[in-house]
Amino acid sequence: MARAFGVGAAMLVVVSAFFAPAVTAQTGSCDDPLPTELVGNYSGMACSPVWNNFVLRYAQDGDNVLRVVLSAMYSSGWVGMAFSKDGLMVGSSAMVGWVGKKGQAHVKQFALNGKAPSMVVADRGFLVSNGHAHTVLVKQAKIYLAFQLNFDSQLKKQQVLFAFGSAIPVNDRLAEHQGKTSMTFDFTTGSSSGSSFPSGLKRTHGALNLFAWGVLLPIGAIIARYCRGWDPLWFYLHGGIQFVGFILGLAGVVAGVSLYGKIQADVPAHRGLGIFVLVLGILQILAFFLRPNKDSKYRKYWNWYHHWVGRLVLFFAAVNIVLGIKVGGAGNSWKIGYGFNLAILLITIITLEVLVWTRWKNNSGPTTTY
Repeated sequence: MARAFGVGAAMLVVVSAFFAPAVTAQTGSCDDPLPTELVGNYSGMACSPVWNNFVLRYAQDGDNVLRVVLSAMYSSGWVGMAFSKDGLMVGSSAMVGWVGKKGQAHVKQFALNGKAPSMVVADRGFLVSNGHAHTVLVKQAKIYLAFQLNFDSQLKKQQVLFAFGSAIPVNDRLAEHQGKTSMTFDFTTGSSSGSSFPSGLKRTHGALNLFAWGVLLPIGAIIARYCRGWDPLWFYLHGGIQFVGFILGLAGVVAGVSLYGKIQADVPAHRGLGIFVLVLGILQILAFFLRPNKDSKYRKYWNWYHHWVGRLVLFFAAVNIVLGIKVGGAGNSWKIGYGFNLAILLITIITLEVLVWTRWKNNSGPTTTY
């Protein structure tokens, strides 16, 4: 049964995943008036619905002061707006507001130095307020985050991010966001050009690689291991599935290279494992064309090589998929979906392996030695 552990070990990298709270994707409206508490300092502003139920009100004056009121549906947690130089979260600075458990209003700037909570640092960042008062209000199930910032010149097209979390920050530590988006917002016209982050390319990269390296290739390996009785059908199924899986996986790698060229993500472990898995996959393809005849004295060595390199491919591919889901900030649906896929594969392998060894034991004579 130990021979199944090469594939089975890859299944043991299932990570814990938790259901995220549901988010109501209502469209925000500029028809609702500002609370009277904000009218004095934040009147005469342009308004634009930007994302889900987020509404952005803004105005700039001759001193390059940007006044902002960000409103959204709210029950608890936090809302924030970040200013970015490249459309990415890391390296940007955010204004974040929330109401504490005792009703205290909090508005703070955060430096988003990384994706880990410890890298999101309160009272740091490159935004300048010059002592302007910041305000948070909750009125009729809406939160209003109001702040003023100084810039060197009038903002025109600016890359911004919006996010919200369901947990109230404790000791100025933000819990992971439950929703986020990024876009290029034009403060002169009120238009947005959609996300400046290539999220579609990121999803394509993840989906192709998960389906190829995490679904098709393990199925092809299972057929080669447990379906030899279907000779010669098993061979054609194994070869065909592995070839399609490799082509899709290669397309996923190409998408990843293109994604890296656009965002220059700092993910050395994910990139390194991806390259390693791709090289092993190419070696497997080459080995297929260099396969010795069945009666060749080198055939058993080729079999050892092919079997164990294939297991290594599946193991490191599974590790890298989990790593990619983590560093890519994928939602819980990805974690749960891939975890479910791994669990099904693991149960299938264990069941088939038990059947194989049971059949082998029943067919073995008591005096036979191996």
